[in-house]
Amino acid sequence: MDRKYQPLMEPYRFKNGIQVKNRIVHAPMTISYSKQDGTVSDELIAYYESRSNGVGIVVTGSAIISPNAKVFGGELAADRDDLIPSLQRLATAIKKRGAKAILQIFHGGRESSPELVPNREIVSASAVAKEGSSVIPQELQEKEIVDIIRAFGDSTRRAIEAGFDGVEIHGANRFLIQQFFSPYTNRRDDRWGGNIDKRMAFPLTVVDTVRKVVDEYAKQPFLVGYRLSPEEELTPGITMADTLILVDALANKDLDYLHVSLMDFWSKPRRGVEDYRSRMEIINELVKQRVPIIGVGSIRTPDEALRALQSGVPFIALGRELIIDPDWVETVTLDKENEIRTELTLNDQEKLGIADSLWLKIINTPGWFPISTKI
Repeated sequence: MDRKYQPLMEPYRFKNGIQVKNRIVHAPMTISYSKQDGTVSDELIAYYESRSNGVGIVVTGSAIISPNAKVFGGELAADRDDLIPSLQRLATAIKKRGAKAILQIFHGGRESSPELVPNREIVSASAVAKEGSSVIPQELQEKEIVDIIRAFGDSTRRAIEAGFDGVEIHGANRFLIQQFFSPYTNRRDDRWGGNIDKRMAFPLTVVDTVRKVVDEYAKQPFLVGYRLSPEEELTPGITMADTLILVDALANKDLDYLHVSLMDFWSKPRRGVEDYRSRMEIINELVKQRVPIIGVGSIRTPDEALRALQSGVPFIALGRELIIDPDWVETVTLDKENEIRTELTLNDQEKLGIADSLWLKIINTPGWFPISTKI
């Protein structure tokens, strides 16, 4: 391996004692390979086995915490105890090559698909339809909110019993937790909405609940991470100033990492702060040494990953890059980084084990993936 890439391969020890073998993380992506009942399929196992090759951590795609959480179809499910053996099969497959296995848990909220949830009833912090949709979600009532928070805890217990090394609370990408934090989707005037402190109540209570479950059920060190999206384009929406308040509060919780979800690692704030640095650099400076950051966003080559790591963020997540080249990490360690694939061809679906729904997204979303016309 070229010595300049050694920092990417340095081990890291979390405060709870868990050690990972390098700084490369498999980013969470919903690959839509689970069966209709939420159990894992052979295709999903094969997909994760190949993408676990060399990385330090694998964060799975979103796993639902309740039946009305589905967004995509084909998600993993962690909402019932009878799914624990299925989840165990996945955890075992990921850990086979030395990666730590993290189950991402989520609720879609207003992003959920009516045709996928019971009685076609979608829910959110408030009755605000998502952009381009005429479907108005039901505003969650107090008991329902408490039940969903408990469901995050129950799914965490299942992840523990299934042998995962941690869970990642999905508070990003406009899903339910973000809907509670955003002034655009949260119009409540009770303890769950209003000023920013009340809008933070739901995400922070979810964190506290998950942490309590880990303390009660985990017999060995277990990671708890939180994924967030720094800003929203919507008005009134989450600003960078709002994000920094939430990040500061999260950094004071007993979390093991924060995962900042961005399409571009080096993107800069839209509004809310007068700072010309990247969002990632601003957030990393704010949390200082309180909690490590996982950064992600259009990092394709080892040189790009190294530059991102040198910004001070201790972990770099790769998403689309590991779809294109499952052996990305191994290729770097073998000093063959020039052989890393950075684009797909239209004949790659079967070879790379990509589900039909994901493949359709790849080929029909301009710019989402570099696709070569070569055979």
